[in-house]
Amino acid sequence: MNSLIDKLSIEGRLSTQEYRSLLACADDDAVREYAASRARETALARFGNGIYIRGLIEVSNVCRNDCYYCGIRRSNRNVSRYSLSYEEIMECCRTGYALGFRTFVMQGGEISGAADEAITDTVRAVRAEFPDCAITLSLGEKRREVYQRFFDAGANRYLLRHETVTPDHYGRLHPAEMSLEGRLHCLYDLREIGFQTGTGIMVGSPYQTLDNIVADVLFIEKFRPQMIGLGPYLPQHDTPFAAFPAGSMNMTLMLLSVFRLMFPDALIPSTTALATIAPQGRELGILAGANVVMPNLSPADTRAHYALYDNKRATGTEAAEGLRALEAQLESIGYRISFDRGDYSPSGGVRPAGG
Repeated sequence: MNSLIDKLSIEGRLSTQEYRSLLACADDDAVREYAASRARETALARFGNGIYIRGLIEVSNVCRNDCYYCGIRRSNRNVSRYSLSYEEIMECCRTGYALGFRTFVMQGGEISGAADEAITDTVRAVRAEFPDCAITLSLGEKRREVYQRFFDAGANRYLLRHETVTPDHYGRLHPAEMSLEGRLHCLYDLREIGFQTGTGIMVGSPYQTLDNIVADVLFIEKFRPQMIGLGPYLPQHDTPFAAFPAGSMNMTLMLLSVFRLMFPDALIPSTTALATIAPQGRELGILAGANVVMPNLSPADTRAHYALYDNKRATGTEAAEGLRALEAQLESIGYRISFDRGDYSPSGGVRPAGG
């Protein structure tokens, strides 16, 4: 397996069967650690030991979709719904800016109409007040003209996980009114408009097979996103999948390393889901090749209501107010917080703003 990892490091791709063979060894500690060591070398060569921080703002837990795995799905009547006001979002950004954040990530359930106009106005205001900051959105599927308005208002990046590229698997995770074709169409729209575009998967989602994961790796290899978001599936007690087990941390770590070797310049977060599934999950993600963390800037009284899965970590080092603890956590594994906004640059890794 080490020879496959070396080949991936040199060539940036493997054959379908080679990916399958490598990923089948995710639970082999020696193979996984060798992949992580090569991914660390690659990340350190591109970015040094700086880990980019993004200020996460969970703008709303209202969602029109009914995805079977998600705690804020439309039919969950046990969620206390909220939507942050314009001024609340701006105050989150002001707090984050004072703490040193230079990228804001607005994430929320999928809604449209007046909500899209409100987001457009908010993005425009954030761009005007914080011209040196990057703005990332993760708000689900939209019409192309809506994405264009977000981009024209000043948003730079958009994250839209495709979740699975296998149609049958997609149909087992989503209601009939949602389509894989529509999700992929949105991804190509975003890239054509000019967004730095991110996609990704849930590792170990219900009914997922190794072949599904290989198909996702091949799709991501072809799509060539600038950002790759992945974390283990975590169940939520008010969903149809409440009894399904959590996804594999080992497979998540292996995939982080694979994607770092495939895309040396990509922005790859060590996610809250990874930190939730294991006490040192965030550090392990960084040691596997991740180069981004996203502390939570949302108002403290709303974080528990953005419950995509059970036991989400939203305090301590997961929270923006825990930056000092986060810094100590990173230093313990030889890394540091980077306050640069980190713009994607395929020729030279992620470069600081103005670089």
